[in-house]
Amino acid sequence: MGGLSTKEVTVFKLEETLIPCLTPYHQCILERFFSAIPSFLFDRCMDVDLESRHFVLVHGGGLGAWCWYKSIALLENSGFKATAVDLMGSGIEPTDPNRVTSLVHYSKPLLDLLKKIKSTAGHEKVILVGHSIGGACLSYAMECFPELISKAIFIAATMVRNNQSAFDILAKHMQSPDALMAKAQIFIYGNGKQKTPTALLFDKNLTESLFFNTCPTKDVALATHSMRPTPFAPAMEKLTLTDLNYGKVRRFYISTTADQALPFPAQQMVIEDNPPERVFTLRGGDHCPFFSKPQSLHRILLEIAYLNQKQ
Repeated sequence: MGGLSTKEVTVFKLEETLIPCLTPYHQCILERFFSAIPSFLFDRCMDVDLESRHFVLVHGGGLGAWCWYKSIALLENSGFKATAVDLMGSGIEPTDPNRVTSLVHYSKPLLDLLKKIKSTAGHEKVILVGHSIGGACLSYAMECFPELISKAIFIAATMVRNNQSAFDILAKHMQSPDALMAKAQIFIYGNGKQKTPTALLFDKNLTESLFFNTCPTKDVALATHSMRPTPFAPAMEKLTLTDLNYGKVRRFYISTTADQALPFPAQQMVIEDNPPERVFTLRGGDHCPFFSKPQSLHRILLEIAYLNQKQ
């Protein structure tokens, strides 16, 4: 816990001891209590020498930079810089998702941002955070910019390894007849029914149960009205990842126990197949913890930021 503020250490200790014993209702009350207390009352110290104070946030399929609004506010309030990107054909990026034909194309806004940071004199490293299928974009960025990325954090994500695609990971789960993901997806054939799907979206009647099952109602409304189709080709693309580049970057995984899109057992399989340096668990978090568990997610992001030495 070296370098953490008094407030953050206090909350971490509570989460390890008291919070697991509470009901979800009382967990929520406790989180609101701590979020309402100004950090300066806990003697927050932000003069610690960190490798990076800049988080780059990458959304999952169908979402956009807008989904990180709570995390951005929390990180900035804690003295960090937070930049969220819209992947190609996502959020307010105007490209038709059906015209996004590769992972490189899909990841272009992220890669452009990293190139810009790298070309800036005196730049610091960044901490990449990826959600869901956005994890594949993280892996590709790690291969391209290993010296620029201090840590990569995968949240309920497809943490692909060499010669693996995001779809390879999702397919293992969707083979189950009870998988809600398989029931909810709707394929879009932008080039005709005889060709490969170009994008997919999700049945709005099942979206809340799939992605936002423990989220506040206002965030469910925001998300269901803002989601766009997800380009299909990037999810199918197998990545070439090397130990020399991808393998240099420290990886962390945040799993979510109430996830219906990539259920907790499926996440455990991802972790076992490609072990990261450390795994954190968000108890009661659904597939979108930046909505459902923003304070708990924030504390984990800070803890990882303060981990200066490899475990």
